[in-house]
Amino acid sequence: MLSQVRKKMHIPVIAVIVGGIVVAGTGIAFWQHNQADSVTNAANKWIATLDATQRALALRPFQDEIRTDWHFIPKDNRKGVQLRDMTQSQKDAAFNVLQSVVSSVGYTKATEIMRLEEILRRLEGKKARNVRDDQRYYFTLFGIPDAVGSWGISIEGHHLSLNVTIRDNQVVDSTPQFLGANPATVHTSSGGLPPLGHQVLRDEESLAFQLVQSLSDVQQDQAVIATEAPQEIRAAGEPQPGNEPMAGIAYSELSPKQQALLRRLIETYCKVMPDVVAKARLRACEPWHEVRFAWAGSLVPGVGHGYRVEGTNFVIEFVNVQPDPEGNPANHIHCVWRDKTGDFDLPNEG
Repeated sequence: MLSQVRKKMHIPVIAVIVGGIVVAGTGIAFWQHNQADSVTNAANKWIATLDATQRALALRPFQDEIRTDWHFIPKDNRKGVQLRDMTQSQKDAAFNVLQSVVSSVGYTKATEIMRLEEILRRLEGKKARNVRDDQRYYFTLFGIPDAVGSWGISIEGHHLSLNVTIRDNQVVDSTPQFLGANPATVHTSSGGLPPLGHQVLRDEESLAFQLVQSLSDVQQDQAVIATEAPQEIRAAGEPQPGNEPMAGIAYSELSPKQQALLRRLIETYCKVMPDVVAKARLRACEPWHEVRFAWAGSLVPGVGHGYRVEGTNFVIEFVNVQPDPEGNPANHIHCVWRDKTGDFDLPNEG
């Protein structure tokens, strides 16, 4: 079955890279150049498979303003070369690039998000307002993949935006990191697609519900900042996340068990990237007493809800307010990890 799914999605069978790579989502440079080399090598191998027309689309100057033009909504056109326009060997090399910048967990989530497009295509049929296509995911390189200087990678399509910046052979930023899921919980499936009940972003939602439902009345008074959830994450598609005042309940106001739940929730977002990045991101959460958890909307699933987890250097945002194509309410997730010091290895002056 797995081999059939990979053939359907054109996802190659790739061995997991032990040890991962060095990627930072906090604007902090990390070391171990040999690990950054795996990203550079994968990028150069992909470039080598492209023809001249594809290269003109795939390779952009590092300073090109389109590098910070990211979004997760359905779009008719995006920067880069889409999977649909690649040969199988080019797709294999592109998926190697994807795997080089994320963990095995992140790779699974990214490819499952792509597969959800086929569910949308089948459910929406001729009623679809947007093109649903698991091959409309685009790969772009900014600058020349080399050991000297700066260059970046964008892997993007509906409900997926991964952005990595490399400077002097060190991966120094990995934000914005956006993942989405529609349907959040699969209610209708068929052969080769995620099964009934599958949740690509299960922990991103369930751990937050466990936390908010564990709060006392006094704690909820601090944590719940609105009775209705926002319709979208803040600064969606903007180059930087902004610097609005933090809200919600402080980490120091939580019990030890609640603090552990909040850490597990944060780790869920961190683990999309390799282990060294996850650890670096957790260090960037310090000081922990500054971290806040804010909730908006329903305290039970099936009705619009959302949350923020925010510290001095990072912000996580999550919303689930839209119905899926079958009309199941609040079954469409958007969630993001952003670097408050500056996405794309650029200073955040907001």
